[in-house]
Amino acid sequence: MARQRMPDQENYRQIDVPDTRRRSGASAGKRASSGSRGQAYGRQDGRAQGRSGREQSAGRQDDRRVQRRSGGSGRSSRGKMSGRGYAPQRQRPVLTPSNFLLALIGFLFLACVSVVLVLNLRTIYYFDIRYQQLESKTGLSEDVIRENYDTLIDYNLVMKGVKKLEFPDFPMSEHGETHFREVKRIFFAIQYLLVISGVAFLFGLAKKLRRRDYGCLKLISVLTVAIPVALGVLAAVSWNSFFIKFHEIFFSNDYWIFDPVTDPVIRILPDTFFFHCAVAILFFLLLGGVLTGAIYRFATRKYRRQRQMEQLMR
Repeated sequence: MARQRMPDQENYRQIDVPDTRRRSGASAGKRASSGSRGQAYGRQDGRAQGRSGREQSAGRQDDRRVQRRSGGSGRSSRGKMSGRGYAPQRQRPVLTPSNFLLALIGFLFLACVSVVLVLNLRTIYYFDIRYQQLESKTGLSEDVIRENYDTLIDYNLVMKGVKKLEFPDFPMSEHGETHFREVKRIFFAIQYLLVISGVAFLFGLAKKLRRRDYGCLKLISVLTVAIPVALGVLAAVSWNSFFIKFHEIFFSNDYWIFDPVTDPVIRILPDTFFFHCAVAILFFLLLGGVLTGAIYRFATRKYRRQRQMEQLMR
C-alpha cells in the first residue's frame, strides 16, 4: 500500500489508496509471464506433435518396407498370422502317369550312364590283371594283355569308329568274331540310348521343375535303389547262374561259349572280371538313385517344414 496526500478543502488528510499502477503492472507481468509460458507450452506441444507425427510416418514407412520384403500386404500378412484366407501350397502327388513314365526314362538314362562309365573305366581291368595274376596264368606280359584289352574296348566305343576287330596277339574264330560283333551292337545301342534317353529325360524334368513337381525324382530314386539291390542279391547268390541267364536273354546263340584253343582271348577275360564289372555298374546305378533322392529331399524341404508347422499348430 502507498501513501498519497489528497487535497480536502483547506486541510490535508492522509488516506490510503491502493497502488493501482504497481498492481496493474504486476498483473500485467503475470499475464505476460503466463502468456509466454503458454506460448512455450504451445511450442513444446507443437514440437511433440510434430515429433509424434514424424514417428508415425516413419513407422508407416517401416511397415511398408517390411511388407515389401515379405512379398505381401499387411492384410495378407495378418491373414497368414491369423490363419484366415491363407491357403498353404501343397505338394503335388508323386505317383502319376507322367511321373512314372519320366521315372522309367530317368532310370534307363542312369543305367546307360553306368554301363558306359564301366566300359570306359579301364582301371577295373588293369586292377584284375594283378589281382587275378593273369600274367602267370597266360604267360603274357602285362603290356601285351593291356594292349589286347584296349583293342577290344576301342572296338565297342562309338567315338573310336573301329570297323573290324583284330587282336594284336590272338587269333579269332568265326564264331568268336560273330559274338564280338553282337556285343558291339549291344554297346552301340546303349550309347545311342544314353543320348536319346538323356535328352528326353532332361526335357521332361525341366518341364516338371517349372511346375514344381518333383515326384519323378522320388520314383527314380526308388527304382535305382530297388532294382540294383535285387540284381545284386541274385548275382551274389549264384554268379554263374546269373551270368548264363544274362547271355541267354541277350544272345540267341551259344557263340559266347569260347574255346580257348580257337579263341585264346578268353584266357585274359575271366568270369571274375565280368563280376567286378557288374558290381561297378550296380554301384553307379545305386549312386544315381541316392543322388536323385537327395535332390528330391532338398527340393521338397519347404513342404516338410510346412507340414511340421501345421502339426505343431494342431
